[in-house]
Amino acid sequence: MSSRTRTVFFLCSAAALAFVFAWGIRDLPPLGDYRGPYGNAVTQVAVYERHATDVVNAINYDYRAFDTLGEEFIFFASVLGVLLLFRPAGEEDKDGKRETKSEDTLPISDTLRVSMQAMVGIMIVFGVYIATHGQLTPGGGFQGGVILASAPLVVYLSGNVKTFEAIVSSPLVKLAECGGAAGYAAIGTAALLFGAHFLTNIVPLGTTGDLFSSGTIAVISAVVGMEIAGGFVLLMQSYLREIIEERLKREQ
Repeated sequence: MSSRTRTVFFLCSAAALAFVFAWGIRDLPPLGDYRGPYGNAVTQVAVYERHATDVVNAINYDYRAFDTLGEEFIFFASVLGVLLLFRPAGEEDKDGKRETKSEDTLPISDTLRVSMQAMVGIMIVFGVYIATHGQLTPGGGFQGGVILASAPLVVYLSGNVKTFEAIVSSPLVKLAECGGAAGYAAIGTAALLFGAHFLTNIVPLGTTGDLFSSGTIAVISAVVGMEIAGGFVLLMQSYLREIIEERLKREQ
């Protein structure tokens, strides 16, 4: 296919896509006009029924907690798939383990190195705060887990590669990934032991506005944060290892 043909094909496809978007936007309600009666009903009762001031997390981890459980295990399966695809293969060293070489440090300035390392502690504290306060303020386990997973990446970008490898190779990372997913399912199963439906909120709701309010909503948010953080760290480790190995192959 010639360059001219590819250009014409792209322009025709882009025009068709633009037409579909324009057709869909034409029927959208005016900005600020909400037509969801379910959302209005949940907003009115969530604070009183679940003692959660963040209605979004009350929906995700209580009213539709079973759907969120499925979403979490989709993420778990995706991470597992990446780990299987990028699993070490090839030559092995004398101990039967594959040796992967990487830089000891990255060539960056001392100012950038120090400033980025100082960010790590702030990111960890902020990530824990977001993951554990999702029932009170915007955030939750998914958002907090991503922030926590970004901390090792900042360690890597700051040039401290050995510290990064020590973090991502820790068994605690895999434990967080597996334990977070299993913890969500265990919370739902615990409700069955008390004669309630799966994922029923059986933990005392506490006082609205307190950290330990909303019952299982806060607990589920915390375990989701563990799973998301562990999963993204494992993904970073796999992708970076793949990049380093491809570069080493080109250098050989």
